[in-house]
Amino acid sequence: MSFGAAEWAILGMWFIAILAPLGFAIRHQTSLALSLTLSVLLGSIVQLLWSILYNSGLLSTWLWHDFVLVPSRTTEPMWWHTIFTSGFLHSNDVMHVLGNTIILALVGIPLEQRLGMRRYALVYTAGLFFGSTAWMLMNLDSSRPALGASGAAFGLLGAYLAGWPKDEIPFPFILIRKWPITLIALVYFGLEILRAYSTIGLHQTSDVAHMAHLGGFLGAYICLPLIAKGGPVPLGIEDGGPSLINSIQSKNMAIRSKMVDLSTLESPWEVDGTIPKHLRELLSKLKQEGDEVETRLAWMEQISYLAFCPICEQQIVMTEHSDGPRLTCMENASHLDWPKAID
Repeated sequence: MSFGAAEWAILGMWFIAILAPLGFAIRHQTSLALSLTLSVLLGSIVQLLWSILYNSGLLSTWLWHDFVLVPSRTTEPMWWHTIFTSGFLHSNDVMHVLGNTIILALVGIPLEQRLGMRRYALVYTAGLFFGSTAWMLMNLDSSRPALGASGAAFGLLGAYLAGWPKDEIPFPFILIRKWPITLIALVYFGLEILRAYSTIGLHQTSDVAHMAHLGGFLGAYICLPLIAKGGPVPLGIEDGGPSLINSIQSKNMAIRSKMVDLSTLESPWEVDGTIPKHLRELLSKLKQEGDEVETRLAWMEQISYLAFCPICEQQIVMTEHSDGPRLTCMENASHLDWPKAID
């Protein structure tokens, strides 16, 4: 198809609308979830502008042919990119766009706080991929374009349910208040099953790709434990959710859940039974009061100033890890790296 200057201008605006928020988030390490929401919303506004110009006769070409998902052509590798690009396109149904952006923002932001930016990006991509793939496999002979971020949005619901089902997040579900993510996710999932049955089981037609919603939800649900492994917040932690605590508290609670109990653990200076006199009280305090992250940090910091490595007599430092602070030999960590988590 041939594009004129106006068509190229609108298409360029669409690319900028999608990529600029994502680039800003990556460069400045701000919320990727919020930036993705903005990308979807701004991209839809550009599409709306195209529709106005098209209906006015100022444009005559449909610009999105190379970016929508058409199942019948996805057997060719040159169209595989549409599995992902279709997630940044929407129809002119304002409620559809609004519904997706609500989930992307209100579910995505707290989920990103649980996962971190990179893992959140993987979850979002998984929802988009499995949603598009489910729709494609169910309609391999169809030449009807499919578009929308619903697969990714439902993927966020599935991932959150798999990782932290007892979290509560603010959501406009009946009333705008905090609701358990389990309730939100299962209601959405249950409604999609009913809608899918009404279109497939009863041989009716629908403009909504329900199988994409179910595919995104289930795909992200299954992938979440693998993606979240080793992440900043342990799976299943019960703290009410990111909306109830600040990021520092959340980080400390995650560390505390992995910390080793020091009360019955021998320190490196106790192995040969000769604890230096100036360390005895500090080590005792550390064992008695070191069950909280802040107090363990404080006592270990004092010990690091006064103690030396029991192997090589070199200085030691306090180092911070995801399973709590440790005392480490500056010369050789194999001499002293205490305490390590017990598998």
